[in-house]
Amino acid sequence: MSTDASAPRSPDMHAPGGSDFDDLLAARTTFYGIPVGEHALHSPRHAGDTPPGGLLAHLLAAEYGRGPQRARPGSGGLTSDDLATAALRRACRLGMSLPPRALLHRALGHPRQAGAVLELWPASVSHYGPRRARDMLRHHLVGPRVHHGHMSVLLELAMSAGLRPLTADEAAVSAAASPTREARHALWRYLHMLPGGRSRLLGTATARDGYERLLLNPPVDLAGVITRPGGLLIAQSMLLGSLDRPGHGQSGGLSVLLAGLGDSLASTSKAAGVVTIVAAGHRDLAEDQELVRERTPGHWVVRLPLDAPTGPQQQYMASHRAGLTWWAVRLLGLLPRPVDVMHVRYSDDASLALAEAARILGCRLVFTATPDPHRHLSRRHTHTYSGNRRSAENLRHDLHRVFIADRLVHRAHAVVGIPGPGGTAELLGFFPELIRRNGGRGPAAPPEGVPAYVAAPDENERRRSLLDALFSGGDDIRTLAPADRDLALLLCVGRLHPVKQQHLLVDAWLNSGLWRTTTLVLVGGSTEHPTEEERTMRRRLHDSVRARPHAARRLALLPALPNDDVRRLEHALAESDDFSSWYVCPSLKEEFGLAVLEAMEAGLPVAATRRGGITHYLRDGVNGVLLDTSTRLTLAQDLQRMTALAGPERRRMAQAGRRTVLERFSVAEMADMLAEEYAAVRLRPL
Repeated sequence: MSTDASAPRSPDMHAPGGSDFDDLLAARTTFYGIPVGEHALHSPRHAGDTPPGGLLAHLLAAEYGRGPQRARPGSGGLTSDDLATAALRRACRLGMSLPPRALLHRALGHPRQAGAVLELWPASVSHYGPRRARDMLRHHLVGPRVHHGHMSVLLELAMSAGLRPLTADEAAVSAAASPTREARHALWRYLHMLPGGRSRLLGTATARDGYERLLLNPPVDLAGVITRPGGLLIAQSMLLGSLDRPGHGQSGGLSVLLAGLGDSLASTSKAAGVVTIVAAGHRDLAEDQELVRERTPGHWVVRLPLDAPTGPQQQYMASHRAGLTWWAVRLLGLLPRPVDVMHVRYSDDASLALAEAARILGCRLVFTATPDPHRHLSRRHTHTYSGNRRSAENLRHDLHRVFIADRLVHRAHAVVGIPGPGGTAELLGFFPELIRRNGGRGPAAPPEGVPAYVAAPDENERRRSLLDALFSGGDDIRTLAPADRDLALLLCVGRLHPVKQQHLLVDAWLNSGLWRTTTLVLVGGSTEHPTEEERTMRRRLHDSVRARPHAARRLALLPALPNDDVRRLEHALAESDDFSSWYVCPSLKEEFGLAVLEAMEAGLPVAATRRGGITHYLRDGVNGVLLDTSTRLTLAQDLQRMTALAGPERRRMAQAGRRTVLERFSVAEMADMLAEEYAAVRLRPL
């Protein structure tokens, strides 16, 4: 399988050998002791030097610095929690075994400290012995000064090492008296693992809602799940957003990818079946209590209950880590045969929860590594200072995700990548541990792809209905005026989020005067249960056009549509002689851009951001247009360049783009290559 490691490098990649200095990469290169050469950064500044100012430099010095030059309390706005978290991460990366007492003291601090302790805990238990670890846990769990807010992390540590610091009677009494929901649930999960513990659980009549009823009385089997004899049972995760509602909240291209990929994997000869793991919050469980359903023959969806209204934002997933691990072990353990391979894709606490479940279940772990948030972290946070609390917290969360990505690489039996402009070799700088794998080459990169569009029996009718509904008025934000059907149309599909930059696209469209000659259609976001980001983006979009009523009539903001309807709209626009259309992706960056590939497959000419992985397959002026999405001005200039192209040139690009997808990005080919990768991983020792 090709790794794309020999592909030429781009000078602006923020990768080793690039022209831009990157504080994060410099700190990591020095810390891991990578020899000066292909994978090292050449720079006058290193992690141990005196930081030039700004919170980022001080946090990096705390986490990656060594010796007397390491950051000190109070420097650059560092808190005691920052220094404790950095010390734990450093110990984890160095493979140190810390005493249980020291670890438990830190586990009861900030959640980011608890996350690092969970990674250090197995080595501590192994080195100092399970009895010592159990006694230390019991010291914190029994007595008049028990802190119920600490119960969840303490019991997660106990269960991860198979320790029993509480008897069933003690746990049941504590659960009955617990004043907090989080502690009560942790104790119930713990009781499930004890002999006779289930008999001590409260009756379901005392449950306060559907989530607690499931926790008290979870299913004893997953009735109806059937796997083929032979082959591998493959699990893949989609815990951010919804598998069935791309464009809502956090749901985006990955939900579309995993739905089609799971269907295709299930049909390969190497798969006994595929399980796609999703999350289900209170709202989801109220609509549907079933925890398993068959999507297509051999492709099953398993829902892990979450104690939240709906799937939480990525930065809040740490508080659900223990519950996700428990539910994954519980439900996947009820399948008719053991899971062979677990594939996780995000660098977040949810993926780490499933990595822990994979360890407990004894299955191999595959991780898709991407340079996110690594690639832009230094540029984004160079001027972040502790006084700006929101920006400072975003910086700390990004560094938390970098640590999680390191742990996932460390835990994984195989790592695959998404190729960027320089293939996957750039990942070696972002993930130094990968240098020791694959003989120093970049990891394998099975090509991502999109399933072929299948027309409905009444396809023509449905297309007419979509277009007629779109051009049915112009007096409200969801429709365009019928008289504007002869104008060029710009289509943008994606979740409403600042990184997708729909607000920048609207501003560029307005200020360049393109609203006079084009219409703009944005598809994405939920109107029923919008996230904070969706509400903010929708407000910004409305504010942009409020003072320009004539322009507002040429902007349509549609809520997220089912993927079939999105692709039907794209095919309708591409194949109709009545429209001159473009698909536009104005994102700050895209790791791959599945929505762009879908538009190309439909035959639409596309214009997309040059930041991220899209340049791996899109060449400016050949099969599309690359956009500089860094500012409103640069985006407006590229949009004007795009719309000025003559019809024959636009059609030539569209045809070339469609050939690119059909020849290189089939989801069936991706499934075949991943199945080969999974089969090879299955042979590796646990």
